[in-house]
Amino acid sequence: MSDAPEPLPRQESPEDLTPIRAQVYRDPRPAEVFDRFHARARTREPDAAYEVVRMVTSIYAWTVFRARGIAPEKVPASGPVILAPNHSSFMDHFFLGAFIRRKVRFMAKSQLFKPPMQFIYSHGGVFPVRRGYRDEETFVTAAAILARGGCIAMYCEGGRSRSGRIGDRARPGIGRLALESGATVVPVAIHGSERVRNWKRLQFPKVTVLYGEPFRYEPVAEPTRDQQQAVADDILEAIRGLYGRLETEGRQAAVARWRAERRAKRTLPAS
Repeated sequence: MSDAPEPLPRQESPEDLTPIRAQVYRDPRPAEVFDRFHARARTREPDAAYEVVRMVTSIYAWTVFRARGIAPEKVPASGPVILAPNHSSFMDHFFLGAFIRRKVRFMAKSQLFKPPMQFIYSHGGVFPVRRGYRDEETFVTAAAILARGGCIAMYCEGGRSRSGRIGDRARPGIGRLALESGATVVPVAIHGSERVRNWKRLQFPKVTVLYGEPFRYEPVAEPTRDQQQAVADDILEAIRGLYGRLETEGRQAAVARWRAERRAKRTLPAS
């Protein structure tokens, strides 16, 4: 078996989107460099650094990008959860967590773990993934967090979309994690964030975060590659459906639908 997963498909940025800077796909540093970050993530909860960053970035999201969350109550208040959003912007982590009370643990490319920011990432509950390698340590860390009843965010597409569109095929990693952990999966559509990169053009889009219906898969101790891929594609399809709703309905109609659904639930007779 090859040591490296298949590379992400090449995408070009359309003219109306500021191009994303070319990225170094492989981190040349050895895996041992990141052991201490994994050890902390597996045994400790995020500390005050998480709350400080969350407060600052949430205010930024709410004011500059007029971010709005729809149906955040669909994220279970406790127990192991995998949040599965689409990914177009460096701000997606912050949009995702701005509307829920739970502390969200993020995977981040290992290249970010350098002084001085590695202190903020580690104390904020972030843990590294060595992109371009078959990084088993990342899965061990994610499984440990979920086993403690934590909440993890994982992007199906494996990296930011340069085109601003949701990819055609998911990476199998999220399918593996969902099957091995049996954790609840919440698909999330983040709409409008692809234009966040246009801030240099003085364009500041409205961003909408739509949380979908939670679901889970029966645990499988050693899922096959085909099983992992099938579940990952299934999750990506749920994200695409949510995103399509926002595209078709628009934000106002989506908010109105959500409010109507909440009112209907409150008026249902107790069984």
